[in-house]
Amino acid sequence: ALGSRGAALFEDYCDEPGQTGLLVELGLLERDAARLLRRGFQLAVHAIGDRAAALALAVLERAAREAGVREPRSRLEHAQLLRDEDFGRLARAGVIASVQPVHQVADMSWVERRLGPERLARAYAWRSLLEAGTCLAFGTDFPIEEPNPLRTLHAAITRQDAHRRPAGGWRPEQRLTAAEALDACTRGAAFAAFEEGQLGRVAPGMRADLTALDVDPLACDPWRLLEGRAMLTMVGGRIVFER
Repeated sequence: ALGSRGAALFEDYCDEPGQTGLLVELGLLERDAARLLRRGFQLAVHAIGDRAAALALAVLERAAREAGVREPRSRLEHAQLLRDEDFGRLARAGVIASVQPVHQVADMSWVERRLGPERLARAYAWRSLLEAGTCLAFGTDFPIEEPNPLRTLHAAITRQDAHRRPAGGWRPEQRLTAAEALDACTRGAAFAAFEEGQLGRVAPGMRADLTALDVDPLACDPWRLLEGRAMLTMVGGRIVFER
């Protein structure tokens, strides 16, 4: 994590010279990644720092080539800091960015002290990933954060905390539209799980896993999302919760 200065970086943490984070040895992943892909497993690598992400991408790219798998849908979990050249690299390799926008809200008050302004421009950059053609799959990172997906939408759309700070949003150029954020929570997540044929959309023939809310994420003021409630939940077409 960036908070503990454990995320592997190419350059020192600004507030702890000499510290570049912790890196798990890649030997096991390098040795077995292609074999696992050939056997039908999906690879997901926890990578927060830019060095961790670059090394993980190299392993995932090579594994896909060696395994001859055209669409492995490997995932980078968190992808909070990337080098400039790695934004497009994810898209070209077909690697999914599995990210949690609430982390940006939780970290924004202190993360510049860790990274400095230059690296900050490459951090929590959801729009840059999307515009590079990368598939975004949003999640909540429960139990580290609350499991409420409406907080995920709010964070991605406003890039502000529950007290409307900072004014205009933190690095507002990286905000997503409501439609883009909802897509990452639904279709993007379903695609990442190889379930886009039955989940992620409300359409004929799809599995009826859905939730009815008392707010419209696509039309309401984003601040209403923080007060939104689930009114009904269906799993496989069966009502399992009703308020």
